[in-house]
Amino acid sequence: MQEHLGFSSAGRLLIIFAAFIVVVAGIKSAESLMVTFLLSGFFAIICAPPFMLMLRKGVPDWLSLLIVVVGITGIQIVFITIIASSVSEFSKDIPLYQERLQVIFHDFVEVLKGWGVDVPEDVLKQHFDPGVILKMAASTLGGLGGVLSNSFMIILTVIFMLFEGSSLPNKLKYAFGKDSLHMAHISQFLDNVKRYMTIKTVISLMTGLLIYVWLLAIGVDYALLWGLVAFLFNFVPNIGSIIAAVPAMLLALIQLGPLSSLFVGLGYLLANIIMGNIIEPRYMGRGLGLSTLVVFLSLVFWGWVMGPVGMLLSVPLTMLLKMAFESSEDTKWIAIIMGPDIKG
Repeated sequence: MQEHLGFSSAGRLLIIFAAFIVVVAGIKSAESLMVTFLLSGFFAIICAPPFMLMLRKGVPDWLSLLIVVVGITGIQIVFITIIASSVSEFSKDIPLYQERLQVIFHDFVEVLKGWGVDVPEDVLKQHFDPGVILKMAASTLGGLGGVLSNSFMIILTVIFMLFEGSSLPNKLKYAFGKDSLHMAHISQFLDNVKRYMTIKTVISLMTGLLIYVWLLAIGVDYALLWGLVAFLFNFVPNIGSIIAAVPAMLLALIQLGPLSSLFVGLGYLLANIIMGNIIEPRYMGRGLGLSTLVVFLSLVFWGWVMGPVGMLLSVPLTMLLKMAFESSEDTKWIAIIMGPDIKG
């Protein structure tokens, strides 16, 4: 009797699924370590182009690295200062904002009753509490600030990554051969990663600045904090601007009234249209995108696995996976499915 040593298609799927569960469980159990390494990788990718440029211009290794380290340290200090001071003050004001929000919520229910819509206010409060959004925004930023405070580990990891990255191309050429197909795929993947992360960071920074100036002009409290939130969530396309706009609009509603809240929402909409739909596709290309469903699922998944930092890095992580699929003809179809809608 002939023995079937191979696995069936269903068996292979079960093995892949089981391996995936084991890997995810390992990542979740080592959340703090993984988050530190992912943030270090994020900083290393951003710092790689100027670091390599300085090396090509003849700047000594130690001086190039010193400039990069000073830059990273400065960025971390700015982020931690903004988050620590603003979140602390904002958290103290949350109870006051929640009281005002409850009054607005009660008035809204009374208006609905005046229109003949009978809404049970107590039941509605149990299932829908807008004040929770303000608490979530503060806790998310507080968690990010706690991770960034591990400066020594992040900077040390970035240093080793940059040194390794400078010698990686030569290692790959020696390992696969200069004209190898694998080398071409790896080079394409690395170039796409650096290009995507660099352009996305610059555009996110510009978006955050636009939001900050807009909120400052309207007079919304903690404009710098919401500009930072807009910068961070701009890494999440399609739905990131919506998530970033909600707490700022709620605060504008509480502080200044419905009209100002609408103006805040209009500012987020215009910034998203200008930066996300006009400038970003021009420099990045429409091929470097994800479908809305994939964005949402990656946000939920990475947020569950690694908390607030996982949410903010969810789309860059998924984009890295998509670029890896794009670099090979065998897996290119997966990248197409993960990509944005194709109008035929």
